[in-house]
Amino acid sequence: MNLFVTGGAGYIGSVFVEEACQAGHQVTVFDNLTEGHRAAVDSRARFVLADLADRAGVAAAMREAEAEAVVHFAASALVGESMTNPSKYFRNNVANGVNLLDAAVEAGVKKFVFSSTCATYGPPERVPMDENLPQHPINPYGESKLMFEQVLKWYRELHGLDFVAFRYFNAAGASAQFGEHHRIETHLIPNVLKVALGQKDQVDILGTDYPTADGTCIRDYIHIADLAQAHLLALAPGHTGFFNLGNGEGFSVREVIATCEQVSGKKIPAVEKPRRAGDPPKLIASAGKALNQLGWKPRFAKIEEIVASAWAWHREHPAGYPD
Repeated sequence: MNLFVTGGAGYIGSVFVEEACQAGHQVTVFDNLTEGHRAAVDSRARFVLADLADRAGVAAAMREAEAEAVVHFAASALVGESMTNPSKYFRNNVANGVNLLDAAVEAGVKKFVFSSTCATYGPPERVPMDENLPQHPINPYGESKLMFEQVLKWYRELHGLDFVAFRYFNAAGASAQFGEHHRIETHLIPNVLKVALGQKDQVDILGTDYPTADGTCIRDYIHIADLAQAHLLALAPGHTGFFNLGNGEGFSVREVIATCEQVSGKKIPAVEKPRRAGDPPKLIASAGKALNQLGWKPRFAKIEEIVASAWAWHREHPAGYPD
């Protein structure tokens, strides 16, 4: 299948492209490299350096790729930044996404796979979290993703563009070749591993008074290779709608730090600090819908496996990708 992948030079997109090429798909990566890295694009894929804000450019690239399906990873994704610069998030995640949808419709694309987020739910009414929970995002990032989910429903109804939207929990880990290198790193595991690598003196624990066993937040971590496999399964005819992607098990901040110490063999100093505003105590996915309807099953469900893959990549690439 000819796949048109936006954000394919980014963290999750790069591993999806790797898996898609391995599966025999023809892949065109469309990325402006503001967050991604050219070195993160699999050599088997065709690369287009361009921006989704360029409506005509997106349409031309889509036609040239002879795209049969679109997999959309490109987005602004920093919760804190979305609170100070909401305009960027609604432009990039909604308006530019509409440019992509229009190009897909014009090109006759029939399948659209979207990288959404559990941030569309906001603080959950219950845990584990299934797809039937009310969606009440508490920041412009989550709101922008929810808005685009609504747009997808209308494009399916009015244009016949079928879609699958995945609501991720905490993406983590690495493949042997591609890993996590954000210019602004907010994710817990890579920040903890920076201490193990000697690049930071300590890791901050933001809040120790949550109603959890050890007082720190609990999150559901999912390996990016498992995310990639779910997207490949979603390309098959007949799959449509919204799906959570997570392992269904949560680990606290302290448990993640302890696992990083165990895997790296390094002592990782931690400093307790006040809570960060808006952090729910516990976010754990119910991914039964993806398991039952897509036939998806995580291959790397243990936190030790996820951390070990990340540690191997960061040791091999201590400075990340070359700029």
